[in-house]
Parts: sequence; structure tokens; C-alpha cells
Amino acid sequence: MPITTRLTERLGLTHPVILAPMGAVSGGRLAAAVSNAGGLGLIGGGYADRDWLQTELRAAGNARVGCGFITWSLNERPELLDLVLAHKPAAIFLSFDDPAPYARRVGEAGAMLICQVQTRRDAEGALDCGAGMLVAQGGEAGGHGGQRSTMTLVAEVADLLAARAPDTLLCAAGGIADGRGLAAALMLGADGVLVGSRFWAAAEAQVHPDIQAAAMPAGGDDTVKTRSVDIVRHRFWPDRFQIRVLRNAFTDRWHGREAALRDALDREAPAFQAALAAGDAQQATAIVGEAVGLIHSVEPAAVILERMVAEAERLLAAGPRYITP
Repeated sequence: MPITTRLTERLGLTHPVILAPMGAVSGGRLAAAVSNAGGLGLIGGGYADRDWLQTELRAAGNARVGCGFITWSLNERPELLDLVLAHKPAAIFLSFDDPAPYARRVGEAGAMLICQVQTRRDAEGALDCGAGMLVAQGGEAGGHGGQRSTMTLVAEVADLLAARAPDTLLCAAGGIADGRGLAAALMLGADGVLVGSRFWAAAEAQVHPDIQAAAMPAGGDDTVKTRSVDIVRHRFWPDRFQIRVLRNAFTDRWHGREAALRDALDREAPAFQAALAAGDAQQATAIVGEAVGLIHSVEPAAVILERMVAEAERLLAAGPRYITP
């Protein structure tokens, strides 16, 4: 039987799975593929690039999708929220800064406000501004995140919502790449999951195939949280957030040597961008989380989603068999 939760009922989904709005990765084609397969696809608005957003909104076609932003970056170009809202998105996803300045506009446009949180304090702030859904993101996640682990953070936020805002939805994020993760998240009290790294390895993702291929043999131990990748890309994040990536020659050379990297940016920044365009996986990083150890192939998003849900269905149905009388 399909997994029906408050998330599927409230957003009209077939499956309780949301695509993480990975900047410059979750484009319109990937978002549409996830939505068309029964989940909810979110376009990764990232650093609020107008031309890219317009292109990807068109690429999503008639699929019912949403959009996510790095909130502190949206603060620099807040008019781009109106650009997205004009497309009648199902949801707006905000993370990494105070969502309050945008909450009213999102609600008035008829979209659900989804706030990703990395601590209990973040969760309390998101509730104060009326978020319809919280995403509790553990530090296992790829890309930027905090320090808390997924298992304990999700459970703690679930308890907070039960006591303070029982109608608010909850999704788990960080380290979830298969049906085991989905089933576990539901047992922790979540209504569904937000999935990034597994869809990073989707055929529709905007990732160079050579960089995807380089990640397939890797395990979670091969990832590292670092500031070097942001420095070389001229992205200066708040101190509380670091980016998790797959270790390679670049991170081995510069992780822990950030001051020296800043001094070498005139050379290193263009070299990094050239490597990214060329798919050089040793000089440009794969932005994936610890779940990379559970990913062994690049497949269409629909195949990934359907397998994840089918596995979770089997596990949940077989649950009593694991209990010895």
C-alpha cells in the first residue's frame, strides 16, 4: 500500500518525499521529474540568480513544483521571491537565516512556507513566523548544514511540534538516500523526508557526469566539512555553517589552510571554475553528504523515488517480524 502521511494529504502528493532545492543542481527538469513521479520537486534558487531561475522555472513546464532559497542571499535580491511567486509554486523553502520577512508574502500567494532548521532554536523561530512545515536537517547532509545529527534533531523537533504546533508538518533531512532512511524518519515522528544527495546522482540533475561518476565508489567517510570550497567560490557564509563535500585533491590541499587559499584566490578561483565546467572531480568538488556511501549508480529521478518508497513500504509492513515474541 502507498505510504500516506499528513504531508501527502496536505500537499496532494503520492509519496512523502521532497527534492532538496540544491543550488545549481535541482533545476526545473529534475524538480519536474520528482513531482511527476509523485513527490514534490523544489527548484534550487540558491544564490538568487534571476536568469537561471527564469530558465529553470520554464524548464519545469506544467509540473507542480516549488522553489528554495538561501535566505541570507535572498535578502540581497528580495524581488526574486515575487518572480517565483508569480509562477504559483506549491511551496517556498527557506534556510540559513530568518524567514520572517518573507512569511506573509508566501502565505498570501497561497504557497506553503517550508523552513529548514538546524537547531531547536531555529525551529522555534520558524514557528514564530508561521511556517507550515519544518525540515530538520542533520549535519550528515551534503552542502551546507549545522552540527546536530539527523536522528536526534528530528525526534526533538517532533516533540516540540507535538507540544507547541501539532498542525505543522515535519520532514527529516540529512543522510536519507533509500527506503530505510524514509522508514526511520517516519518512526522518528516526521511526515516525510527531504532528499538531496540521492537526487544529486539523478540523471536529470545539473551535475557533470564525470563528477557524479567519481562519487559512486565513495563512502560517507570520504566526505569532509570545510570552508575551502566556499572561499574559492567567493561565497562567504555565516560562521555556523560549513559545506560538506567529497574529499579530493583540492580539499586535501586547502582544507585547514584557508588563509593561504585566500591569498591564492586570483589563481585558484578561476582554476576551480574551469575544473567544474570540465568535470575534473579532483579539482572541483562533489557536493554530497554522508549518504554518498549508499549511492552506487546514476538513475532517473523517478526510478530513485519509486525504489525508495517501495523499500520503505516493505520495511514498514514487515516491522512486526523483527520483534521476537
